[in-house]
Formats: sequence, C-alpha cells, structure tokens
Amino acid sequence: MKPFINYILLLCTLIGFGQEVNFTAQDLSINKHVDGTLLTPNDSSAPTLAIIIADAGPTDRNGNQNFQKNNVLKKLAEGLSNQNIATFRYDKRIVKQIRKGKVNPNISFDDFITDANAAIDYFKSQDIYSKIVVIGHGQGSLVGLVASQDNVDQYISLAGSGKSIDNVVIDQITQMDPALVKATKRAFESLRKGQLTKDYPQALGSIFSLDVQPFMMSWMQYSPQELIKNLEIPTLIINGTKDLQVPVSEAELLKNSSSKATFKIIENMNHVLFIIEGKELENSKSYNESFRLISSDLITELVSFIKN
Repeated sequence: MKPFINYILLLCTLIGFGQEVNFTAQDLSINKHVDGTLLTPNDSSAPTLAIIIADAGPTDRNGNQNFQKNNVLKKLAEGLSNQNIATFRYDKRIVKQIRKGKVNPNISFDDFITDANAAIDYFKSQDIYSKIVVIGHGQGSLVGLVASQDNVDQYISLAGSGKSIDNVVIDQITQMDPALVKATKRAFESLRKGQLTKDYPQALGSIFSLDVQPFMMSWMQYSPQELIKNLEIPTLIINGTKDLQVPVSEAELLKNSSSKATFKIIENMNHVLFIIEGKELENSKSYNESFRLISSDLITELVSFIKN
C-alpha cells in the first residue's frame, strides 16, 4: 500500500509543477514605503490591473504574517493573472519597518490609504492599463474603499466590514463580556473627540493602550457604509459563509448602503478565502495551512465582474 501512496503523492507533485503559468512576475518598488510584486499576463498588450490591498496587521504581499502563513494573496493574484488580469500586491509598510528593525510608533490608518493611493497613481501614470481595479481584503477593504473614490474603474470588497472599527469592537465586546460595553463606548467617545484617554477597561489594553489610541482615532473616522454609498464606480461585495471574523451580515450592510453594488456570497468560504467543510477547528487551523487552494468560485466571480 505504501508504494502506491508514494506514487500518488509523486503524481500530484508532478501535476502541480506541470500547470501552465500565463504570466511573468516582477518585484517592484513604488516608493520607500511600498514594495510589491507585479504579475503581467503573457498574452495581453493592454491588460486590466487589479491592485490587491492586504488585511490588518503586519501582512506581507502574499497574505502572511510571522505566525500565519497561508499565501492567500499570492494565490489570489496568481489565480487572476492566469485569467489574463495583471495584479499588483504589496507589503504593508509596517512589514518593511519590522524587517529593518525600525518600526514607526506613529503609524496611522491614513498611512495605509496613502500607500494605496501611491500604487494607484504609479500605475495610472504608466498609461498601459485599460482598467484599474482595487481589491481590498479585510481591513484592506476599507483602505481600498477610501482610495477608490477617485482614479480607479472598479472596486471589490473582499471580506470587508460594514461598520466603523469602533462599532466592530463594541459588537465583539457585547458578545464576549457585556459588562465592559459601557466603559468601551466611553473610551471610544473620547477618541472620537480627538482626546487620548486612560479611562478604558484594562482587559482591552491591546486596543486602548496610549500608543495605539492615535491609530484607532485615524481608523474609526471612516464609515464603510457612508463611503460606499457615495461610490459611483462598479462595485462588487463578496463574503463567505464560514468567515469567523467578518460575518455575512457585515457584507449585507455594505450592500444595503449601495444601490449599485453586485453582491455575492460564497458557501463555506472563510476569511482567508479557503473552502472549509468542517467546523471551527478546521477553520482556525486553515489560517496557517499554505497547502490549501483558495476558492475557485471566488476566482470565477472576480474574473466575471472584472471582465464585464
């Protein structure tokens, strides 16, 4: 039996290596903050370009963090570029700072928007793309939504929240420990006024520590529902039914705020775009399982929307 299993494993490996790659890859530095990878289809003289914006945390261009490797953004980019759509994905600026050992403690949410705009402006100036699309994943959905107000042709929210970050946190605290809700709201009220505060639940120090509060101030000023309501370009909102971080109800908030958006729900897709047949344990473990494939239905929906 064992030789047969080894043969099957070898065959699968050979099949994987034999799959055709229809693009070329180029590492590209947009500016001192934005380093990424451009995938260019081999068969297109004026391709559509999708700029992929990463989720929260020190997330690199491939969708990975120090203790979380799934290559989800790399797989997303390659899946699109194999369908004749150029892609650019980039490291969040804090990734570069961590690698150099020089983390800027004053980083703000607006810095992420600045970096997204820098990427958009760079590729617009190249004047070789027939269309520029922004795809924001998780936190990147909001970053991309702000950056898409001008100068892009389509916007895609992928597992993006429909609420501002303060309301997201309050909802989570309500479910976890209702006794902390009043103090949490009071702390956010101070931040909304631009005032630092020491009056917050100590259990939430990772959210409200004094060095994090300026970042939270800059993040919570953006309301996804208000922003998407005023977005005039074609918009696609996608969520998965197995998303542990952003439930389908968040995507519905975005859809209900936009009269023009296309809305797609993918059965059993989780937050890192994998199909999960089992329960929460499988779902959680998948965040660090780079052998998984991202949802083929997701690629189909994205390609159909982008090429429409």
